[in-house]
Amino acid sequence: MKKLTLATTLASSILFTGCATIVGDPDQVLPINSTPDNAHIAITDESGVQVFKGKTPTTVTLQKSDGSYFGGKDYTVQISKPGYESQQIPIRSKVNGWYIGGNFIFGGLIGYLIVDPLNGDMYTLSPEAVSSSLGQSSAHNNKAKDGSISVILLEDVPQDLLAQLQPLH
Repeated sequence: MKKLTLATTLASSILFTGCATIVGDPDQVLPINSTPDNAHIAITDESGVQVFKGKTPTTVTLQKSDGSYFGGKDYTVQISKPGYESQQIPIRSKVNGWYIGGNFIFGGLIGYLIVDPLNGDMYTLSPEAVSSSLGQSSAHNNKAKDGSISVILLEDVPQDLLAQLQPLH
């Protein structure tokens, strides 16, 4: 009787689960770093909804699926810091190897077409970590170390530096 119960449990787990569901997670941890540190981060999903706001370095947990049938999530990471060029890094969901190979061996059509596509465990977010090097802002071309000044048009001053301007009398 014990062998029958074990065989039944094993057969039902193979028939009614997908391979990515067995070994996967519905979300993924994404480390985010920048040079220089303490840069602002805003993460938005494919529908434009902001899902995270913070500063580097940090670690964020993101959902891999939007909950729909074959609905992988995509994100955009915006990294910015005053005096530096902003960067946008796309995070894309892609099908992982457990979905492809595991269902071929273990899960079969139920895993391929029903279980894994519905729960989202079949996806991996790529890249798996974000490391950004922010370049100096090119708002001015004054590289002099002798204390000299440069004159630039007000319209060429970056928005985040406008508040720091002081009138001369």
